Amino acid sequence: MNKWIVETKNFKIDESVVLECGTELSDINVAYETYGELNDKKDNVILLFHALTGDAHAAGYNSDEDKKPGWWNDMIGSGKAFDTDKYFIICSNILGGCKGTTGPSSINPKTGKPYGLDFPVITIEDTVKVQKKLIDSFGIKKLIVAGGSMGGMQALQWSIDYPDMVKATILTATTSRLSAQGIAFNAVGRNAILQDSNFNNGDYYDKTHPEKGLAIARMIGHITYLCEESMHNKFGRRFQDKDKPDFDFGVDFQVESYLQHQGKIFVDRFDANSYLYITKAFDYFDLAAQYGSLEKAFEKTNSKFLIMSFSSDWLFPTSQSLEIKNALIRAKKQVSFCEIQSPAGHDAFLLEFEVQTKIIKSFLRNLE
Repeated sequence: MNKWIVETKNFKIDESVVLECGTELSDINVAYETYGELNDKKDNVILLFHALTGDAHAAGYNSDEDKKPGWWNDMIGSGKAFDTDKYFIICSNILGGCKGTTGPSSINPKTGKPYGLDFPVITIEDTVKVQKKLIDSFGIKKLIVAGGSMGGMQALQWSIDYPDMVKATILTATTSRLSAQGIAFNAVGRNAILQDSNFNNGDYYDKTHPEKGLAIARMIGHITYLCEESMHNKFGRRFQDKDKPDFDFGVDFQVESYLQHQGKIFVDRFDANSYLYITKAFDYFDLAAQYGSLEKAFEKTNSKFLIMSFSSDWLFPTSQSLEIKNALIRAKKQVSFCEIQSPAGHDAFLLEFEVQTKIIKSFLRNLE
């Protein structure tokens, strides 16, 4: 079977972008991928947003040598939830990322060196401003936006900031604001990076990277992506490659080995500074604070909404999706809601593709 090869493209923004922190950022590059064909009316567009450590590579393979497809490959393609026979699908790497879009590892044109911590602090609003420039370059006037986790935050911001463009919004395992617990987990992850002896105030690109700190941050994150049931089903209290403990501080349990492995492979594909910046943008996002209340925020949108939550997601529990749904109803907006039963925790939005496909297809058919 031939692999579906997809090219990652680049879009250069000519003018500077004024960020929420007041800084003007210029020479911004946006890495993105597209799937399907744009129709003559340019109105068959779905803009997808990735989660915290995702990227523009949402489906297919970038080369024949790739072992894994894009992060939402089961959801994108012919006949799938986001059907490439009908829709032109766009996914871009987030501002502040490290997979092609301008971020702290990019070259600062003023110094000729990587930005490091000279990169300005960003918000979800900033990422949306940059995505809008990309969409405008296609001449697109109408679109559907969709995303899970932090991608859902971007979709919410899009529906409010550009009400005349966004005709439908699909939200999966997301929230209108991170809880104190969520902020706390991000803070511990950032501190693991900041306290790494190789962090060097963010100026480590020509030196040893803060791999230990970034690996620990990833280990912490993975605990929040799972849940007690999924961890019990995966690992229980089973030992790793032995029948009894070693009575030392090495790896005894399978769950320990799993977290170590996740941390180890993560440092090969992600930048520690990007982790700092993106988690901070995550923390700052709060629609109720931004507009006075959720209801007032949603008064600005003209979109129809589909919201999906997962029963075992304790990072963004169903109660947070219901808060969004109820605010939309108070604002007299059209909204459909479904809680999906799953033992997979927050990661369910990446795993439970069959039930999501049925729900999304039904929602999209009703838009036609």
